[in-house]
Amino acid sequence: MHGISPRWCTLLYGAAMLLAVFVYFFGLDGQHIPKNGDENVYAHITRLTAASGHWLPLQSELDGMRNTKPPALFWQGIASTGHGRSWTLWDLRYPNVIYTLLTAAMVFLLGWKCARSLPGGFVAALAYLAFFSTYRYGRPFLTNAPETFWLFLPFFLLLYRKETAFASNRLPLLLGVAIGIGLLYKSFALLLPVGLGLSWWYLHQRDYRLGDFIRQDLWKLLVVALISLALFGLWFLLDPDPAAVWQEFVMKENAGKFDPAGASYLSKLLWGSSSVWTMILGLPLNAGLLALPVAALMAAALRHRRQLSADEKLLWIWLLAMVIVFSLPSQRSSRYVLAAMPALAVLCALGWERLGRGWFLATLLLCELALVFIAYLSWRLQGATPDGTLYSALYWLLLLLAGGFATAAMLLPALTRPGASIAALLVFVSAAAFLRPFDSARGSFSIEAQRQVAGKTVWVPSDFNASYEAYRFLLPAANIQSYREKRDQDPDELARRYALFTVRVPLGGHACAGCKVIAERLDLRGRHSSAEISAILHGKVFENIFLKELLVESPGVGAR
Repeated sequence: MHGISPRWCTLLYGAAMLLAVFVYFFGLDGQHIPKNGDENVYAHITRLTAASGHWLPLQSELDGMRNTKPPALFWQGIASTGHGRSWTLWDLRYPNVIYTLLTAAMVFLLGWKCARSLPGGFVAALAYLAFFSTYRYGRPFLTNAPETFWLFLPFFLLLYRKETAFASNRLPLLLGVAIGIGLLYKSFALLLPVGLGLSWWYLHQRDYRLGDFIRQDLWKLLVVALISLALFGLWFLLDPDPAAVWQEFVMKENAGKFDPAGASYLSKLLWGSSSVWTMILGLPLNAGLLALPVAALMAAALRHRRQLSADEKLLWIWLLAMVIVFSLPSQRSSRYVLAAMPALAVLCALGWERLGRGWFLATLLLCELALVFIAYLSWRLQGATPDGTLYSALYWLLLLLAGGFATAAMLLPALTRPGASIAALLVFVSAAAFLRPFDSARGSFSIEAQRQVAGKTVWVPSDFNASYEAYRFLLPAANIQSYREKRDQDPDELARRYALFTVRVPLGGHACAGCKVIAERLDLRGRHSSAEISAILHGKVFENIFLKELLVESPGVGAR
């Protein structure tokens, strides 16, 4: 922050880091935090495995979704919930937030060291935490947060200690253990991009003298590979049904990703929603509100690649290794390069001062627009509630202060670049505050309703794999069964089939004739159809996002 004294600069950055920590824990127990549908599948496997009383084999009631991932995440969930005795979203998720913050700490240290300044560390850490991909995948009960930590750790150790680390004969043992733990969270296939990245780094340090690399470094990489694969192999050794692990995980979950699903491999590589461009554009898209300066950073690095520092070259090599390897399977997703996002955050700290201020002004403007959109939805939703008291004065003050900060960052040049990441974090916390009513009393079934259905079968809607698992947090004592949700769901049809059920209807909708509404809650519609997305883009936002869910007792059906 040019023009601000070092003391005030440190205080401001310190306050921003405290804000970031708060943002990542705020609303962590909510049903509606940004996440991925796989969280319900993983929670399902964790719950049933914990109930079995054994760590292996993994348990599931879903067809073909038992050994969908290695056991480390499920073991983590079993431990954090006390073997399922404290079955809450908070207990499932908080270890992943800790992983994310530990990764941010590594990013901070690397930014500090590589930029040779304390503000460089703050810029790197704040950028990483302000990436939407970090916020979306670094908090829920998913594999991404631990996977990113363990796979970035080897590159952190090598770059932080540089010559000493590259020359060490002991470090490969530690690198192998770290990578092996990462593989136990996600897949043995991650050894390919990590192995390519490490090999490229060691070769780069040898100035591409292949003979020196083979004589002095190749054995280190072999040690890393052997140790990491040996750790991953413990799954096969400990699981009482290794044949199922091989068939379900190795052949279906991993080898299946090379199936072009009818299209030719080349056509799918070059265009479409799963093309190589998905991987290349995935880096700025993962950055979310920071996409524009990140895209500008990538373009600048390509133009001035010969002028990059040694640290920048190594970090770009790791990013390229991830993009190259994950472009090989037929299934491609920007989610596959999440483990490289910490390196991108460090590159932000090293390169953002070289970018034009306009990129950050555009980012701040996007943040302002996001805040205006959140305020509009809040106003419409509050007006649709009977008492009109959905949001407190403190909430509106938060929106005002967030917008005021973004405006100040646009007007004060010294605040513009660092303010972009802080403004993105303020958008995150504003969105989380907007969602709190959906996860508080208004968004939950009452305690009395939960008691009333305890021990009874309640049929709930499901529109994705194991999405009904979320109802075990909403109705924890009920026997949850699911029916296939339709957009034009008819409550009367459900009433003829089920004695107790929940149904999602528009805010002004009603239950079936003659049915008893035990409780109701506010909810949001997810997984929109193409028609609904088109309607939203044409201005029908409110009608296609908000709804209410009714817990209904049908008098015409006997208990089941």
